[in-house]
Amino acid sequence: MKIAKTALLAVCVALASPGCTAWKGRGGAASPSAPASPSASASPSAVPPSPSASSPSASAGPSGTATAPPASPAPSEPADPVREQIGRMSLEEKIGQMLLAGFSGTSLSPEARRMIAEDRIGGVILYADNFGSLKTSVSLINALKKANRNNPAPLLLSVDQEGGKVNRLPKNDFAAIPSAATVGKTGNPALAAEMGRLLARELKSVGLNTDFAPVLDVNSNPDNPVIGTRAFGSTAGAVKQFGIAAMNGIRKEGVISVVKHFPGHGDTSVDSHLDLPVVDKTPEQLAKLEWIPFREAIRQQADAIMVAHILFPQIDSRAPASFSAKIVGEELRGQFGYKGVVITDDMNMGAIAKHYDIAQAAVDAVKAGVDILLVAHGADTEKKVRAALLNSVRSGTLTTQRIDESVYRILSLKRKYKLTDDAVPVPDLTGLNRSIRDWLDNVAK
Repeated sequence: MKIAKTALLAVCVALASPGCTAWKGRGGAASPSAPASPSASASPSAVPPSPSASSPSASAGPSGTATAPPASPAPSEPADPVREQIGRMSLEEKIGQMLLAGFSGTSLSPEARRMIAEDRIGGVILYADNFGSLKTSVSLINALKKANRNNPAPLLLSVDQEGGKVNRLPKNDFAAIPSAATVGKTGNPALAAEMGRLLARELKSVGLNTDFAPVLDVNSNPDNPVIGTRAFGSTAGAVKQFGIAAMNGIRKEGVISVVKHFPGHGDTSVDSHLDLPVVDKTPEQLAKLEWIPFREAIRQQADAIMVAHILFPQIDSRAPASFSAKIVGEELRGQFGYKGVVITDDMNMGAIAKHYDIAQAAVDAVKAGVDILLVAHGADTEKKVRAALLNSVRSGTLTTQRIDESVYRILSLKRKYKLTDDAVPVPDLTGLNRSIRDWLDNVAK
């Protein structure tokens, strides 16, 4: 009887484990508590430790001599639902999760529908030309979600919403949020935290879940053509203080924050959208300025980091940071110990397109330790990148284990934020815009 009770207890414990519940990421499905950030959890290849069973004490037999108790059933290891989900996914579905693509127009285009339905892309980025009125914007986002219903996980629905000149959402509907530089000049990091919360509320109101913000670049070069007022300041201390406050503000509202542009875009004199910038600095020099905000972001378990298309010849003379094994692998993953999601800047930018084969650069990026490839413009480019990744796995250039590591980090992040493909209604922005204006009054003081 004791044996039966012990076995029954073990079964009940196993069934009560949260890991026994499969995550659907869909409306109406039970979703367990969000796990720890991927940056704080064990690496994707780690096996969860099994709980140790307590040994019952020896009991006396009928003759009074001690006899060993009957062996209790060994407790099963707690299930890892992310690893179980990966085990059910095809290679095509896994590669899809590693692609985040863009498209043109204010409605669901045939190319966008194909990328979601056939290529199973894991995310979408929207730009200003994707947003029409508030109503059409929400309609587009809901259509993207609906198209993704049969795929393994909800979409990362992303946008660059920084404030200042980088505001993608409909300008006629949302009160304007000023630049990071304007907020940095106030000297009050609490205003940066509130800025992050307001940016996140903007995204959530229309159904988006990922913000490529804040900028953690230090605006140290006055001739920089691309950063400027997008940075919180010209010193590492200011950017660290205000940038991390903004990052945490975004996260507190339940939106994924992707900090950018590692290893640092603040000392460039070339816009990477147009051509390849070169920064002739050593790791020791970068550690004294550019890397300070990023180190703090990693210390505070940043969910995702965007890597820039910049050549740092003192570290790697062959490859830009975005697909450099030395910068992503040895520095970011190795020296910095970063275990979160790493995303490239847009692979269509001039820095890559003018100097490298995009498909090969994508393969090299994954080899280096990148998880998500941003292909923001051109369905043809997305096709080429996808085909290159698939062929590289099939040929053995990339291992299945390496792909699984990235997919584990991506799905863990989606689980953490409990993403869904649920439709959202057209929002009433009265309260949000009032909050933005109240905050602006404090910024102006």
